[in-house]
Amino acid sequence: MGSGRRSHLPAPTRARLGSSTWRSSMHPSSRRPAAATSNPAMLLLLLCLGWAPPGWGWSRGSSRGAAGLRPNATTPISIMGLMPVNQSEEESRITQGVLPAVYLAMDQIRNESLLSPYYLDLLVYDTECDNAKGLKAFYDAIKFGPNHLMVFGGVCATVTSIIAESLKGWNLVQLSFAATTPELADKKKYPYFFRTVPSDNAVNPAILKLLKHYHWKRVGTLTQDVQRFSEVRNNLTGVLDGKDIEISDTESFSDDPCTSVKKLKGNDVRIILGQFNEEMAVKVFCCAYDEEMYGSKYQWIIPGWYENLWWEAWINSSQCLSKNLLTAMEGYIGVDFEPLSSKTNKTISGRTPQQYEKEYNARRGDGQSSKFHGYAYDGIWVIARTLQRAMNYLNSTNKHQKIEDFNYSNQKLGNIFLNAMNETRFFGVTGDVVFKNGERMGTIKFTQFQEQKEVKVGEYNAVDDTLVIINNSIRFQGVEPPKDKTIIQEELRKISLPLYSILSALTILGMIMASAFLFFNIKNRNQKLIKMSSPYMNNLIILGGMLSYASIFLFGLDGSFVSEKTFETLCTVRTWILTVGYTTAFGAMFAKTWRVHAIFKNVKMKKKIIKDQKLLGIVGGMLLIDLCILICWQVVDPLRRTVEKYNMEPDPAGRDISIRPILEHCENTHMTIWLGIVYAYKGLLMLFGCFLAWETRNVSIPALNDSKYIGMSVYNVGIMCIIGAAVSFLTRDQPNVQFCIVALVIIFCSTITLCLVFVPKLITLRTNPDAATQNRRFQFTQNQKKEDSKTSTSVTSVNQASTSRLEGLQSENHRLRMKITELDKDLEEVTMQLQDTPEKTTYIKQNHYQDLNDILSIRNFTDGKDGEKAILKNHLDQNPPAQWGSSDPSRTSKDAIEDINSPEHIQRRLSLQLPILHHAYLPSIGGVDASCASPCVSPSASPRHRHVPPSFRVMVSGL
Repeated sequence: MGSGRRSHLPAPTRARLGSSTWRSSMHPSSRRPAAATSNPAMLLLLLCLGWAPPGWGWSRGSSRGAAGLRPNATTPISIMGLMPVNQSEEESRITQGVLPAVYLAMDQIRNESLLSPYYLDLLVYDTECDNAKGLKAFYDAIKFGPNHLMVFGGVCATVTSIIAESLKGWNLVQLSFAATTPELADKKKYPYFFRTVPSDNAVNPAILKLLKHYHWKRVGTLTQDVQRFSEVRNNLTGVLDGKDIEISDTESFSDDPCTSVKKLKGNDVRIILGQFNEEMAVKVFCCAYDEEMYGSKYQWIIPGWYENLWWEAWINSSQCLSKNLLTAMEGYIGVDFEPLSSKTNKTISGRTPQQYEKEYNARRGDGQSSKFHGYAYDGIWVIARTLQRAMNYLNSTNKHQKIEDFNYSNQKLGNIFLNAMNETRFFGVTGDVVFKNGERMGTIKFTQFQEQKEVKVGEYNAVDDTLVIINNSIRFQGVEPPKDKTIIQEELRKISLPLYSILSALTILGMIMASAFLFFNIKNRNQKLIKMSSPYMNNLIILGGMLSYASIFLFGLDGSFVSEKTFETLCTVRTWILTVGYTTAFGAMFAKTWRVHAIFKNVKMKKKIIKDQKLLGIVGGMLLIDLCILICWQVVDPLRRTVEKYNMEPDPAGRDISIRPILEHCENTHMTIWLGIVYAYKGLLMLFGCFLAWETRNVSIPALNDSKYIGMSVYNVGIMCIIGAAVSFLTRDQPNVQFCIVALVIIFCSTITLCLVFVPKLITLRTNPDAATQNRRFQFTQNQKKEDSKTSTSVTSVNQASTSRLEGLQSENHRLRMKITELDKDLEEVTMQLQDTPEKTTYIKQNHYQDLNDILSIRNFTDGKDGEKAILKNHLDQNPPAQWGSSDPSRTSKDAIEDINSPEHIQRRLSLQLPILHHAYLPSIGGVDASCASPCVSPSASPRHRHVPPSFRVMVSGL
């Protein structure tokens, strides 16, 4: 491209153009010196000899020779050729490479009489790729040469741009075949400039098409700090703008590209569009090798106009081994214009591109070849077709004006030539020749570096805007084209289906076990053992366990099973189910324990009947607290589905993607606060249960007391919950482990609780049903039975009483206690009267003797034993009522008072007051041992009552 597209040819200092052949060894007498000759001494000698050239250029001498010329092509049309001819200039090789093609085209045009009666006469002026010399050659040609109708050439970018900017003042149209600099595309600055070669910017639409073909939507650019490359980069930005392709990073460098390459890698740029020359290309690929930016994950797209084996000339200037350099270069794609069309269609000359290439090679012989020769060939045909169109236009509009009438001040003919060239279109050896605003709409080829050689893999036709990729020619380092970025594939960390199935099976077994316990509890609800253990509470315990089991199914459902909306609903449902299930199970268990505690620890509560309805109310109150917390939670700060993203991981399958694990959670804004409230409430509930279990640990009626099993259950549940919560928090990024821990904790806690509650009952019911109502704590030894046979008989009779009568006796006992209270009030009144008026003793005897009998009848009703009644009767016989209230009239009043306070009277009063005081007052001051609260225990067993005389002990026992 431009000065960078170089070919080598031994350029002569002068050449005679316009004849049927290019005679590189013409005799000096048949040639005239160029105006821009490089030998001033020879020019001065010629001037001294009197030779005055009509113009600076190659003359049209009569000694040119007419061999092969048709008689009607007799009038030459001068074309100014501006090219580097000096052999010392590297760019002159381009001129030597294209001249055979130029001569071939001119001969074919003249032979076909395309411009009859004219023929093209190209006068070459040496620009030497120097701005000053090139501009001087142009002005010398204008001043001393003939009227040139057009300018053909322009190889060096700087010289061409200077001359092209001044063309408008001379009404000259310039056509270049090698100037590719993007700057010349500015039509405001260069309105009379055309070129048959696509500009450097012409590759950008082709690159856009390639990016779309492979669905690359994210690229980066790496540009050498040279104006030519910067212009291409800027144009590429405009081309990609609005095409859904992102330039994620733009890097440039002057001498060391490694920093820029490292930045591209840091920004995860996979598709790199490079603009740099061969020398910098070696450095770039060395840096790419060091940064491992090559292979299946990266694709480099660079200019394709480098010379063959271009890296060999610069490998020594880098610190990179040739092997490493070739490794990094493998697979890069080069983009450049197509030197010759690959189509087999006939061109405007009647020859196919392949036929033309054979003729060109035959014409140049062993001379230097240039990849611009096809564009130079088509350029001559463009000039011929432009002049032909202009001739036709002049013939149709003004028969008196000819094209040879053109001069540099003839703006009308200049515009005609300009418009005619802009409308020229034909199929040439380089493809369709079409101009759009002076720019060639040509064909762009794609080559790929494969095994140390360039291989054509596709081409882009700018006219049709089509891209053709040659089948199976392009080879990527991986199994598929590289990705334009690190493809982050979000992968939901889901619960393993086999794990979910196994834990679900265990849960189903647990629910079957719970159902079996429920069936057992309902079926045996009338059995003494089950009836005394509150079957309704047992049902609630089972229900809570089954709700806890059911929550496991919901904890295992994630995004792989349900939708996002359903998952969000499950967040709330499973929380409610687990919370309610826990409270139902343990609330019922603790309510049962509270009743045992109330009966056996608080004596006053023995005056009330604690039925299952009250226990259900207690459980309902606990559930009401749960519902209040859950409803507030749901209304104020409901649970939402949140997604937690983790660090990227390489694909296990080796694909060019990165896996970003994501995990679904049920969370809200103040998750910690709500969990703290729930945990605090459940913790207090468990502490209360532990307290009740400890307080009732000595109550040994198996059917009533589950304190030992409750303690074991609370211990296991507490330990498992603490361990499970800690492990679950630490494994929140591993859903399988977390679900497994949570599920096993729930299964273990529910199973162990149900088993501790029901398995002992089941075993007891099957082995020894009567043991449920036996109180092992109050069994007496044989010595105790002999010492107090009557009391022992009473206690034994109570222990052997039917449990079915227990509730009825408790109710009757309550009624009798009320009557005792009423009698106690009366007795207190009588006592006060006895203390004040001794004369009222007879009143006591007459009015309260019947009440005393009623008190004694209470014991007879409770026990139904005649023996104790006989004892009481003997006691009364020893203290007859007549003596109790009698008084000797002969005694004084003082003697009467002393007689009332005598030990005999005091003993008689105590015989009436002590039994009543024992049951009515002593419980309130702690006079009765808690162990004696059982209806099966005789008060005589308490050490506090052993000082009471035997007669009074019998009465206390009876009450």
